[in-house]
Amino acid sequence: MTVIDYPDKVAGLIYTAGCNFRCPFCHNPELVLPEQIKKLNLVPEEDVLSLLLERKGFLEALSITGGEPTLQPDLYEFIEKVKKIGMLVKVDTNGSNPVVIERLLADGLVDYVAMDIKGPWSRYNDLANSVVNVDAIKETIGIIMSLAPDYEFRTTVAPTITEEDLLDTIDLVKGAKRYFLQKFIVPDKDLVDPAWNKKESLSRAELDRVWGKIGHHFKHGGAR
Repeated sequence: MTVIDYPDKVAGLIYTAGCNFRCPFCHNPELVLPEQIKKLNLVPEEDVLSLLLERKGFLEALSITGGEPTLQPDLYEFIEKVKKIGMLVKVDTNGSNPVVIERLLADGLVDYVAMDIKGPWSRYNDLANSVVNVDAIKETIGIIMSLAPDYEFRTTVAPTITEEDLLDTIDLVKGAKRYFLQKFIVPDKDLVDPAWNKKESLSRAELDRVWGKIGHHFKHGGAR
């Protein structure tokens, strides 16, 4: 149960295992690295749906995060079942699968999308530690802005991301309904690349200063 993952809603939260990015600053290596995924005790779908049905009325929504949820081959069918229970659905995504996001939105199965924007195009491969199809990322941004009932874009201001990077990043999502700069917090466990646990990132005061320069480009948002 979460009160922070779906804006203004009490929601359930589930994590999907597997991701096509290897962001070194990711907090969830157990959901990203294959050797760690093998150690997970996966929860059967029927158990998830049963719990949601039992808590219907208390829970208003389900937030699906990861990993990267759009990699799951049965995501569409699973969300259909959740919607039949009568819950709102939010999906977190890295934006790499525009076809999946477009189908979900076009068919009215997702009520809120949160998409991570890693940084400016010039650093996308570096920050994702993967070869990224930036055309797919651009396409997903456009789909979300045109089809999503509600949405947000957000950038986790990870180590090595500079103020100049952030000023370049907003060119990707200018005019969006919501955009957030998320303060990077080092967890009490290893990141995907443990070496990044010791790297420094921009301070809260620095993020606030950047937001003061870019906030007018968005309807809602801020540094959080």
